[in-house]
Amino acid sequence: MQNKTLLIIEDDRDLVDMLEMFLENKEITVLKAYNSDEIPNDLSGVDLILLDINLPRNNGFEICRRLRERWLMPILFLSARSDKEDKIKGLMLGGDDYITKPFSLDELYARIYTNVTRGDRKGQAQSNNISLLVESGTCKVNGDEIELTKTEYEIVALLINNPKQIFSKERIYDSLRGIDSYGSPQVVSEHIRNIRNKLSEHSEEDLIKTHWGLGYSWIG
Repeated sequence: MQNKTLLIIEDDRDLVDMLEMFLENKEITVLKAYNSDEIPNDLSGVDLILLDINLPRNNGFEICRRLRERWLMPILFLSARSDKEDKIKGLMLGGDDYITKPFSLDELYARIYTNVTRGDRKGQAQSNNISLLVESGTCKVNGDEIELTKTEYEIVALLINNPKQIFSKERIYDSLRGIDSYGSPQVVSEHIRNIRNKLSEHSEEDLIKTHWGLGYSWIG
């Protein structure tokens, strides 16, 4: 995992210094921001963000929400909060992982490695017997090409690239710019239903899980 760049957004300077030393020994370039004002405007070279929840001014949840309006790199929450509700909130806002303080550095590195290498897919996403060719916009299940609309394809791509992460209807709707622009997030349910019907013709597995009151996740 060499030549990767990681941004730490954390107000505990001692913790930041420790993480910086540890990660640089792993040949990872570390950028630092101690509050929301110090976050760089251009994050195009950042491969992953470590984000504390308890920050001055804007908390980590609000920062994550704003970051997700522009950036798609993995975001890993660091928090002293272990409540299930906080974990769900963090994931629903676009976080990719959640690690509770105190944590071991080896576990942290394993989480970083998993999320960064997951983002290294180049043009193709695959899960079990389903694959998406991003550049050509095609979907195949057990070798058979499935005809998806552009919106259906983008929803499958969003879910398959973020396995087990729960996406609310609103977040799916917002992530697909231009989707039925005169409609509402409720159209997402209809798109999910159509996708399931098409996939079921070629796979006995239910690849999309409904989390009642929360949203959908990819479990294939």
